[in-house]
Amino acid sequence: MLARDVMVSPVITISPSAKVREAAKLLLDNRISAVPVLDQTGNLVGIISEGDLLHRVEAGTERRRSWWLTAFAANDTLAAEFIKAHAQNVSDVMTDRVIAATPDTPLQEIAATMEKHAIKRIPIVEHGQLVGIVSRANLLQAVASSRSSLELSPGDRDIRERILSMLKSKPWAHTLYLSVTVVDGVVDLWGVVDSGTERKAINVAASSVPGVVAVNDNLVMRNSHSWE
Repeated sequence: MLARDVMVSPVITISPSAKVREAAKLLLDNRISAVPVLDQTGNLVGIISEGDLLHRVEAGTERRRSWWLTAFAANDTLAAEFIKAHAQNVSDVMTDRVIAATPDTPLQEIAATMEKHAIKRIPIVEHGQLVGIVSRANLLQAVASSRSSLELSPGDRDIRERILSMLKSKPWAHTLYLSVTVVDGVVDLWGVVDSGTERKAINVAASSVPGVVAVNDNLVMRNSHSWE
């Protein structure tokens, strides 16, 4: 499987000029743990996660060092910690060295990169533009969906694209929160829905695509959704 076979697209994003409190609210409202940061031209310039907001003055969780540890800490380290705790703009607290991949990156490489760098998600970039994101949850979905093989046929990829294209055209389908995997014509639906009606409509849409053998509904209602 490749990144394009499991990535979530489109992606929830934020501007570097947005306020930190806006980023925190975006994470909470969407029950996600990180969000890519795009500049005005759509270029990926960073990513802000719950980890970047862990030590904040508003919550009284800023780092506090004993006097002797402070004496041994480099001035740049102390200055960076102050910025993380007090800065008000996303651009000042985000991680700007973003590890990204392409849609054709094998999931094996995605998993190895996550493990090596101890990260939970990887933005997917094509021709300099953000086209999706792969999280640890998406890798687990791939494992749960696997059957005879982890290599997808062109037909499976076509089915997935048809389903996603159809759902993206429907105002009732919140594709920001959906992921679809297809193996041997069997569709697995993952993600969060707001209502039972939306859930049923997504199942109907997936079932109507030519080539679909069966649909497994792994969707959950928003009030029962756990964090990534």
